Amino acid sequence: MHNFDFYNRTRIVFGEGTIARLGELAQPLGKKALLVYGKGSIKSNGVYDQVVESLNAAGIEFVEFSGVKPNPTLTHTREGIALAKAEKVDMIIAVGGGSVLDESKAIAAGAVSDADVWDFFLGKAEVDTALPVLTVLTLAATGSEMNGGLVVTNEETHEKLGMIKEPLQPIASILDPSTTYSVNAAYTAYSSVDAICHLLESYLTHSDDFAPLQDRYVESIVKTIIEVTDTILESPDNYQARAIMMWAATMAWNGTAPSGVGPFILPHHFIGHSMSALYDTPHGASLSIMLPAWMTWRAAQDPSKIAQFAKTVFDIDEADPAEAARLGIAEFEGWCRKIGSPTTLSAANIPLEGGPEAIAANAAPLRHMWGLPDYDEALILEILKPAIR
Repeated sequence: MHNFDFYNRTRIVFGEGTIARLGELAQPLGKKALLVYGKGSIKSNGVYDQVVESLNAAGIEFVEFSGVKPNPTLTHTREGIALAKAEKVDMIIAVGGGSVLDESKAIAAGAVSDADVWDFFLGKAEVDTALPVLTVLTLAATGSEMNGGLVVTNEETHEKLGMIKEPLQPIASILDPSTTYSVNAAYTAYSSVDAICHLLESYLTHSDDFAPLQDRYVESIVKTIIEVTDTILESPDNYQARAIMMWAATMAWNGTAPSGVGPFILPHHFIGHSMSALYDTPHGASLSIMLPAWMTWRAAQDPSKIAQFAKTVFDIDEADPAEAARLGIAEFEGWCRKIGSPTTLSAANIPLEGGPEAIAANAAPLRHMWGLPDYDEALILEILKPAIR
């Protein structure tokens, strides 16, 4: 194993009925909060009422900031920062899925800084401190509830950029699986693919020749996500399946999976972000396109790790690594289609005429920022080939 430094400060409060503890968690952080949420689904599913009741009972004043989009935007983030500063809030409370949590973290950073928030993403300013963030999670996908990562889209430049900063790690996150009952089938599918991708990127690209502990950690969680996603789509109100999925998605991207495996890269997110920036493709949908395409490209060079994935996750018994990899990719792609997540550009309403070139042109200038210097436009187009249909 490689040397590593693992630290995770987020307190997880898990289970049905735990939103009632939000006020208790908020009290040590101050008296006034910015309450950030999306377009109102939390009001129709009862989550908003639970949040308000808990905050009122604890004497926490709050200012509402709604309207976060599934791909959070820089313009809206700046509005949230201005409101947080004007209202002199002590904390940010994010109620929603990964997009709400991500924008809330950006607001938390910008609210205590004179720098423009986009400068944090460009590396022109450093996130040294931030307002404390509490989260109430309503969508199991990104793991943002237990990490310091976030992404925001600049609508003017069509850039979707991310960062991971320790001061943005939530102080505490409430995970009540019953809040995810109302998540529709499409976003259930996208969420599952997102969590799987978080696990597979380090698994497929790490540099350690011998990592059985981390490999089995990843393989077992991926297999579990596949199983419970099928159950959830058949029975959306299955509490146990929703609970397992919620915790699996958290564990997928809280720093545990890549600890000790050495350097790894994030090619699927790198290219997928450009799809979202240009075509507003749901994040998980971009990843279900990218994973099979990238694995097909990678298997042509070295099929061994993908063959291992095929054997352990899909029980493929094939001695030839190249054939095992091919069968594994086909199984994964077939599963994505079965649950309703696209695996081709056309299935995601991305034009085949000019679309791949636009994605490559958008992503390639950012390759050094992502630590992917070889991923120029030509290579990105090569990787995208299996998805151009």
